[in-house]
Amino acid sequence: MIQKDFANNVVEIIKKDSNVIGLAAGGSYISDELDEYSDLDLILITKNKIGGNKEKMTAYVKSFGDFISGFTGEHVGEPRVLICLFDNPLLHVDIKFLTLPEFADRVENPVVLFERENQLTEIIKTTKAQWPLLDYQWIEDRFWTWVHYVAGKAARGEYFECIDGIDFIRAKVLAPLLQIKNKKKPRAMRKVETELTLPDLENLKITIAQYNKESIIKALDNAVSIYKSLRRKLYAENVQLQTRAEKKSLEYLKEIKKS
Repeated sequence: MIQKDFANNVVEIIKKDSNVIGLAAGGSYISDELDEYSDLDLILITKNKIGGNKEKMTAYVKSFGDFISGFTGEHVGEPRVLICLFDNPLLHVDIKFLTLPEFADRVENPVVLFERENQLTEIIKTTKAQWPLLDYQWIEDRFWTWVHYVAGKAARGEYFECIDGIDFIRAKVLAPLLQIKNKKKPRAMRKVETELTLPDLENLKITIAQYNKESIIKALDNAVSIYKSLRRKLYAENVQLQTRAEKKSLEYLKEIKKS
């Protein structure tokens, strides 16, 4: 498999670099679910800090293969990741550059591909990986304002903005809540086709809007109904419901339907 061949080649290269403490692989590599379409997620641990410095990161990865291009991951909140495209074979590789103390703060336990003096293994044994929890209060505090926003833009005829807004709600609210309902990690839209039950997947489908007001309002209505159902199932009593915002936003949405 090209991903494992690439990773093995990187191991042979970094063994010669005294600044490298270890290399690990995350994502689908951990569950052994790699297929021909998989990206490769690597974590390179070094003595001296490299992460966040694009020039240093790029200089490292250019030795790993036929490097085409790379950019840092600020758009996903992670400037220490270099998102790369390699050729021969064509492969997407995300490489996160960490120091040893930074490696302890992780969302999953990666597969150690190479290490010096068992330093990565020891950290994995003595610290705990923690997947980021979904903040229900954060969602509830924002959801109804988002509904009002999309409804207003639908009335104005800004349909692309509406579609983008509903897509955002699906990725940041509905899909993660459905994943938790299905006892999966909240990962936005990743693998929802295989990780959700068929009824839950059908619920996501009915939030997809076409470029017209009627379809947008229907999709938004469906998103509201699905959210309220998931809220009842998942939220604890300590989540403060924004009842006034909900009431006012739904009244506004009802007015927009009539206009």
